Amino acid sequence: MPIKKSELYNSIWKSCDELRGGMDASQYKDYILVLLFVKYVSDKAQRDSDALIEVPEGAGFKDFVALKGKPNIGEGINTVIANLAEANNLYEIKNLADFDNSDKLGKGKDKVDRLSNLIGIFQNPALDFSKNRAEGDDLLGDAYEYLMRNFSIQSGRSKGQFYTPSEVSRVMAKIIGIKRDASADTTIYDPTCGSGSLLIKASDEAQRGLTVYGQEMDNATASLAKMNMILHSNETAKIWQDNTLSAPYFTAEFGKFDFAVANPPFSTKSWSNGLTPYQDPLGRFADGVPPDKNGDYAFFQHLLRSLNRNGKGAIILPHGVLFRGNAEAEIRKNIIRKGYIKGIIGLPANLFYGTGIPACIIVVDKENAEARRGIFMIDASKGFVKDGNKNRLRHQDIHKIVDVFNKRIELEKYSRMVSFAEIEKNEYNLNIPRYIDSQEAEDIQDISAHLFGGIPNRDIDALENYWRVFPTLKSSLFSDGNREGYSQLNIPHTEIKSAIYDFPEFQTFRIEVNGVIVSWRERFTPILKGLNLSDSPKALIENISEAILQDFEKVNLIDNYDIYQHLMTFWTETMQDDVYLIISDGWKATEDLIPPDLIV
Repeated sequence: MPIKKSELYNSIWKSCDELRGGMDASQYKDYILVLLFVKYVSDKAQRDSDALIEVPEGAGFKDFVALKGKPNIGEGINTVIANLAEANNLYEIKNLADFDNSDKLGKGKDKVDRLSNLIGIFQNPALDFSKNRAEGDDLLGDAYEYLMRNFSIQSGRSKGQFYTPSEVSRVMAKIIGIKRDASADTTIYDPTCGSGSLLIKASDEAQRGLTVYGQEMDNATASLAKMNMILHSNETAKIWQDNTLSAPYFTAEFGKFDFAVANPPFSTKSWSNGLTPYQDPLGRFADGVPPDKNGDYAFFQHLLRSLNRNGKGAIILPHGVLFRGNAEAEIRKNIIRKGYIKGIIGLPANLFYGTGIPACIIVVDKENAEARRGIFMIDASKGFVKDGNKNRLRHQDIHKIVDVFNKRIELEKYSRMVSFAEIEKNEYNLNIPRYIDSQEAEDIQDISAHLFGGIPNRDIDALENYWRVFPTLKSSLFSDGNREGYSQLNIPHTEIKSAIYDFPEFQTFRIEVNGVIVSWRERFTPILKGLNLSDSPKALIENISEAILQDFEKVNLIDNYDIYQHLMTFWTETMQDDVYLIISDGWKATEDLIPPDLIV
């Protein structure tokens, strides 16, 4: 039986309960993720003799199981991990988590029971990854990101630096211009790669993947990145641990990367420790040296300099980089004049786990930079959903940002192309509200209507979108009032809803909308009924969701992105588990596929 994604998430998260108490999430994540990694590579080696990760005797998950209940279980687990690391030159994972640490895991029988129970959770037959085709649909990679998201939330404000929300990673991956048929030799670089999620999402845009380079300062997080790459079948990725500003490792490739992405730590105060910016051998600060106590532009300039002459990339930075003055203003002006900035996307506040401040994505493109005449700006700050104590981009928000940016669609209160001439008039200040007014119009109270009755004609005229679709409905509902500029309702207000629903023009509209849904359903019902073992769940949902988005694009009064979100919500919460089960096991009437109450 294949693993249902929702059950996988719940089962793995339960394992965290065994570790809570002796350490916080920023520490116990390492233990859980190491166990997840060993379980995954062990199962993969079991079903694939050509797996790039070798699991020799004494280095697999079965060796963990053999240690259950033994007094030396912690020491034994460390030995198994060391054997696996040495067999594959994966020394990053060797010291990531000490399973014999009595201060964190307890002493004596307490530690033995805790680690035995932890292994038992991963030993559950329902977590047998050898029965899942994880490579094609990345079930394990998704589980890894689920854990990273929850660990980030549990860790609090200062411990979320190791995870970029996957929704933001998806936006960046889709707007930097990676072609689906890109060569596997195409390079992508992240100078502050964290756990590697940004690099993975970008590499996945190419059918054959990309050649991946990443550097990360934190030792434990760099180890997580290496494991993450392997979980995502990107075993050859080059991940290096060190300070990317003072000790950049990939100097031979510097200035030659095809793509680059980054989510650096915001407003680092000690960014210049270990280097002399005015004598930088890589020439990263030719456009100016950032202020001593704020390294935002240091990372931005590093990313720019890392790209080749046609290179493209994107970086997440706090909004302050768009308008702060002094040294940063001079750097910003110099970069703008070179035409390197292709676009700016303002994101909602409170998206990231390390900070609640709003951030932006700055998209850069060196190709034909000298011919660029403006910067395309998007204010996407209002498109999100609350998710616990954070905000999160929805499927529809991601799709809209990507569509609008890649197609250069100008939408009122959302996006526009801003000329360099206009930016120059604003003294190279890029603060998005200067160029896009996204504020909603105030609801104007008509005192005269409150005192003397009647409906202001301007309120009725504000519904012009509806009157264009239902041209005679307006005159059916309203007639001239007893004062100029005011109308009166022709029917009791309690009958408004039924009057609109029964109106012939509204009935025609309902038939039109239902026709679009029926047509879409008839096209894809045979495909859904014909699912087989060779199908890809990700390709399936992309196919049917893109179709419904296009089908509703020209339907009046309905936001096609709202319709798209309804489908994607159903897919995420219900449909994807069923599709994974059917594609893995075929059409078997089990209670995993059919709810037990229906079987009864």
